[in-house]
Amino acid sequence: MSNIVIITGGSKGIGNALAKKYSSENYIVYSLSKSITGNKNLKETSINLLDFNTATSGFSSLLDEINLQNPKSVTLINNAGRLGEISNLENIPSDDINASILLNTTIPLAFSGIFTEKLKNSNCIKKIINISSGAATKPYNGWSVYCSSKAALDMMTATIAQEQSEISNGVKAYGIRPGVVDTNMQTQIRETSIDHFKNVQRFIDLKKNKELYTPEFVANCVYELETSNKLVNGETIDLRNV
Repeated sequence: MSNIVIITGGSKGIGNALAKKYSSENYIVYSLSKSITGNKNLKETSINLLDFNTATSGFSSLLDEINLQNPKSVTLINNAGRLGEISNLENIPSDDINASILLNTTIPLAFSGIFTEKLKNSNCIKKIINISSGAATKPYNGWSVYCSSKAALDMMTATIAQEQSEISNGVKAYGIRPGVVDTNMQTQIRETSIDHFKNVQRFIDLKKNKELYTPEFVANCVYELETSNKLVNGETIDLRNV
């Protein structure tokens, strides 16, 4: 019986580091991302998560396939996300707001619901890990959409855990705030003008002073916390406090 992990946004940054880490630990890793890395150790599916109907239909079909494998455990890691345009809310186009909420909140909600429904009759261990952000608890000028979407993700984690706690062999849900990580999102932040993001110098200094976590460090932490059962059902933890 196999251990399976499904990772959204598994081709870059934290998602790719997670995919490589779990693969190295003999998990079967399904990476769902718009781009493909060509890593033969992963089962990569090119999927546009901003195309809601196609993405949810494809995810549903994938879980049907996984169910036939009679797995020992299945873990969904909702990792894919976007910062979106950085500016005060009144300056952000509606379509950019829609894209950020869709990727950061709607897709994790929909995927988690499909995951729970499709695996409800399976005796395997079922887990959902949501990659959140410190921005879920701290407002930043220019990040209204991102902060809001991550706060919603944390509440989703807590609610799923509460709902499923009343069900025999229900899904366990966990949230992780990885801290400030050296990814493309950080590059976008540092390149934003102070007119649109007044905290930009803080992030420039973090990079300059080599205070950013690497994606590999975050992936190792997530794996160790999950497999050693140190995560608490329904809670979102910050790696900086572990």
